[in-house]
Amino acid sequence: MMLRVLRLGRAQRVSQYFKNIAPGIFLQELINRPGAIGAICPSSRYLARQMARQIPDSKDGLIVELGGGTGVITRALLDHGVAPEKLKVIEFSAPFVRRLRQRFPDVEVIHGNAADLCDLLPRNTKICAIVSSLPLCSLPEPITQSILEQWRTLLHDGGVAIQFTYNLRLPKWRRLVDAQQTSSQFVWANLPPANITTFSFHSIKLTPPSHECT
Repeated sequence: MMLRVLRLGRAQRVSQYFKNIAPGIFLQELINRPGAIGAICPSSRYLARQMARQIPDSKDGLIVELGGGTGVITRALLDHGVAPEKLKVIEFSAPFVRRLRQRFPDVEVIHGNAADLCDLLPRNTKICAIVSSLPLCSLPEPITQSILEQWRTLLHDGGVAIQFTYNLRLPKWRRLVDAQQTSSQFVWANLPPANITTFSFHSIKLTPPSHECT
């Protein structure tokens, strides 16, 4: 009898844990699109804060967040000092888009695919940083390659890309990144632990100019 009580108490604690960290909308999307979500629960505030701290000090240009999800990293970017008008959030999931627009009415949330990033952003606009929560490890390689190529096009004049992964070794997508790694750090206070990597795409100006994609 006592064993049953202990098991029941443990089950209730686990249930309450997921209720606190994973809103129903996240669980629904996880079930519907497990490959696109890439995690069992939303990013922690510790991971979000560390992601925001990688943003360059320069205020010149837009900050683009890829995969806004439930808005944990969006909140951290705003708390870090990113002005709402300087932040663009790209999200593929319609339920997440609705939630983000409700939570952050002053931020432009764009419903679209990160593989079409060049077409989703204003032309002739400098991009300071791309902050990505995309599950690059679980996406098909052609889509990942397309996403990374657009990062290179948009960030070639001094911007950085900030990406986290749950693969603490060397994920396959890293060999597709044509950029210099400038920092890497682990966030153990996350479920599961994550690695944040920052890349610099600074290079000779590419064609077509002004961030236009063909």
